[in-house]
Parts: sequence; C-alpha cells; structure tokens
Amino acid sequence: MDIILKQDVENLGLEFDTVSVKPGYARNFLLPQGIALLATPKNKAALEATLEARKEEEAKLISAANAVVDQLKKTSITIPAKVGSGDKLFGSINNADLSAALAKAGVSVEKKYIKIPGNTIKRTGRVTANIRLHRNVEYNFEFDIVSDAPVVAAAPAAKKEEAKSEEA
Repeated sequence: MDIILKQDVENLGLEFDTVSVKPGYARNFLLPQGIALLATPKNKAALEATLEARKEEEAKLISAANAVVDQLKKTSITIPAKVGSGDKLFGSINNADLSAALAKAGVSVEKKYIKIPGNTIKRTGRVTANIRLHRNVEYNFEFDIVSDAPVVAAAPAAKKEEAKSEEA
C-alpha cells in the first residue's frame, strides 16, 4: 500500500516521501495517527502542488544538507569500544553512538537520519552508514570501530625493563 508521509518516521522515511508499507501498518497505525495519507491521485497532485510552493524552502534545505555532507567528507571518525575475544564487541554500536561521535567532531547529524546496516554493529572494523539528510541528499559515511584496550605488545617490553632495573 502506497502512502504519503506527513511527518518524519524513523526507519520509514521523511516528510512528503511516498513510501510503500504493509496495509495493516498503514490502516492500524499511520493513517489513524495522522502521520500519513493514502497515495491517491488527488493526494499525489496535492503533494506536487505543495512541493512546488515550497521550492525555495526545499532549495535552502538541500543546500544546508549538502554543506553537512561536505563536512562529513572532511571528517574521520574512530569509535573506541570494549572488545572481547577476537573482534567481537561487548554490547554494540548504533546510530545514537555514531551521532554522538559526529557531534564531538563538530558535525551535527540527528540519529534519525543515520541508517546502519543491521541497526547495530557488533564487531570491530570499518563500517559504512547511510546518512540521509534530505530526500535528495544521501551520503555513505565510513567510520572505524576499534578496541579501547591498550596495545598488549608494549606491556611485555615494559616488564623486561623493570626486571633489569631490579637486578642492578
């Protein structure tokens, strides 16, 4: 069933998007809550008229979204996390964690605009998240998940130096 969203819905779409959802979800939740309209020809024509009237505002929103994308291209994020055996994380990293890391780096992106494949990350490594700032502006942002534990190789060398100093 095709519907037109009247407001942003997490994991579904942004305001004025035309999306396809299961009929029960539309009938039982989206339509009664006033979150969406049926995508009838009349409503589609009204949507086109609304988008035409908002063309200037849309241009401003698109330019602002492109400015954020330019900031993202210059930003490199590494998120430290507790790691167990191998590369498996204790807990997980999600879109809220990425949003907080981006905020620390000086780029403001709300978590609802960030889509991580599988919704959570449970292993270290390089990950790509889709950041959709506007219906016409999307960016695939790559970031790293690393262990927050200190490097183990440096510890034995320090112990050897301590043993030598004790002997002398």
